[in-house]
Amino acid sequence: MFISYQRSGSTVPAWVRNHFYPRLRELMDDFVDYEVKIFLDDQVPVGGEWPDFVREALRHARILIPVCSPKYFSDEWCMAEWRSMEKREELVGMTRNGRLIYPVIFSDSKNFPEFASRRTMRNLKSWNLPYAHYQNTAEYFDFHREMERVVEELAEIISQVPEWRSEWPVETAAPALPKPSTLPRF
Repeated sequence: MFISYQRSGSTVPAWVRNHFYPRLRELMDDFVDYEVKIFLDDQVPVGGEWPDFVREALRHARILIPVCSPKYFSDEWCMAEWRSMEKREELVGMTRNGRLIYPVIFSDSKNFPEFASRRTMRNLKSWNLPYAHYQNTAEYFDFHREMERVVEELAEIISQVPEWRSEWPVETAAPALPKPSTLPRF
């Protein structure tokens, strides 16, 4: 699985790291009798080539889990990740009931683009507090129960995902242009 989220800002990345990813990882481990690898971009080793590492992780992912917010759909990397998995759905004939993309709603959803709004999404807006101390609230128990439902659905999807193929397409964002020098020219 590949967790795709808009990396700038503070709330979405903090929520993914503090709550979504840890619960997903531990509940998947408790729910299934096989190893499920979950890629999160903080797994890129120091000194590693971030775009190459992400591209390879996406190529081997069986499911994309986009954490959707309005800015997600304007982020080039997020859209490249989404389009990569959409193309895979087309290649394996899963376009009518596209199940390789399992979107979760972090915030909004009224302003998502039409192509995203056509998909059924798991709404996690009620539990989108990014703060670590949120885990100490009674409300967090409800989040945990909702994540159990997420894991049940993901386990069912994994059982239907086609075997990996080396030719899976992977799109990447255009490389950023180098920033202009601030040194004077002579």
